[in-house]
Amino acid sequence: MNAANAKLKKPNIIVIMADQMKATALNLYGNTFCPTPNLEKLARRGVLYENAFTPHPLCVPARVALWASQYPHQSGAKLNQTFMPDNTAHAFKLWKDAGYHTALIGKNHCFNLESDLDRFEVICELAHKGPEPQSLTRGMAWQSTPEDIKKAHSVRHAMPCQSEVLSYAVTAFPEEHYSTGMITKQTVQYLKEFGDGPFALWVSYPDPHTPYEAPARYVTDELIGAVTIPPWESREMPGAPERNRVLRKILGVDDENSGELKNLIAVYHGMIRFIDDGVGGILDALETLGLRENTIVVFCSDHGDFAGEHGMVNKGGLFYDCLTRVPLIVSAGGHGAAGIVDRSMVNLVDIVPTLLTLQGLETPPSMRGQPLPTLTSAKPRELVFSEYGAGKPAFTMNDLKNCAKTHGISVLMETLIRRESEGNRKMVRSVDWKYVHDSEGDLDELYDMKNDPLELSNRAADPAYTAVTAKLRAALEEWTRS
Repeated sequence: MNAANAKLKKPNIIVIMADQMKATALNLYGNTFCPTPNLEKLARRGVLYENAFTPHPLCVPARVALWASQYPHQSGAKLNQTFMPDNTAHAFKLWKDAGYHTALIGKNHCFNLESDLDRFEVICELAHKGPEPQSLTRGMAWQSTPEDIKKAHSVRHAMPCQSEVLSYAVTAFPEEHYSTGMITKQTVQYLKEFGDGPFALWVSYPDPHTPYEAPARYVTDELIGAVTIPPWESREMPGAPERNRVLRKILGVDDENSGELKNLIAVYHGMIRFIDDGVGGILDALETLGLRENTIVVFCSDHGDFAGEHGMVNKGGLFYDCLTRVPLIVSAGGHGAAGIVDRSMVNLVDIVPTLLTLQGLETPPSMRGQPLPTLTSAKPRELVFSEYGAGKPAFTMNDLKNCAKTHGISVLMETLIRRESEGNRKMVRSVDWKYVHDSEGDLDELYDMKNDPLELSNRAADPAYTAVTAKLRAALEEWTRS
């Protein structure tokens, strides 16, 4: 065996994660106005998973679930305040023990115990408004100065508000000092310094999560003019559960100026175009440094964003596809298939078992995800699951009426913890159907994804769908017991 083939036995890993990017924001998943040529390039050299879903449509639970390969009801990490549980066999423990150089560049929002942070030889943390007082920098210095970072993130600390619920900005700072530019530049430098590997690197972009801000170059008149606002239900959301109607009351854009709404949606997609350029910079560095063939690159997002669907922007604890369906591309270099679209139902919890399989490392029994089909010998599956809530009482319209306001970003934040912890919402999704049940809720949800892909009509109470509901509910109950 020659040296090159021997090296291919221990591939490097780069997991590039965006925050709050819904799958259909990308042209790869049907978007008509947001070109992402670098992600297209990545997909041509890998496998694009058409039906990938988050285990939980909230930042921390989704990230913990990915790296531990456990659903929130298995790990107990159900809230944004519950980070990686102690003594969990997560991926970076395994990689560190296997001799990999480990690194995190960007948003963490997953690991906070010293025993876990010590598993990273390089940490360069960055949040939505730049470095926070508790952000770690270890093993590498940022390529941007503190003064440049502060200036480039100044608008994010004082965002303009176009209305109670709309807030966006288009700015013109040097792009290398925005969080996306900083992370890209830092990653390229990391590859130059530590590319001899083997390495396991988490590149974590905080965007396109709020605050919605993008450099002017990415928010062109052409993009704004091409933005389409999807149709949505009436503001009363007839047939929807109360939790859905409460969130619509808080985040609804029914009375907003359509031009301002299009501007915000354009900024959201401009942030995505900026990330796409960042991915391109990382891929170019891998090629230049001769690392591409022996590096497995994953691109995903932790969860999605309404971005105008269902008459809302931002996010909340619901299971519409705009919040739960995420992009997932795995390009395995010389270690796997390329140029394939896989349409089976998969989950973010499947990423780590897939990588371990491709690396020839053992997957611990605590990990509950399955290796992804196409890239491994695993069979395609027909169902995927997600969940939300920590068993607390439902947050109702009456609770909302007791707030100082009932509409807007301030209300969203005021009620955040209550709404994040309410109920025990669980979703099962097939190609054709979606079913949602909450033991604390008033109504179940059933959507015909083939004929109603925007999920505008809840069919759960329709007797014509009793058999479909019963089958999906049985599958959901079996999964819940796992």
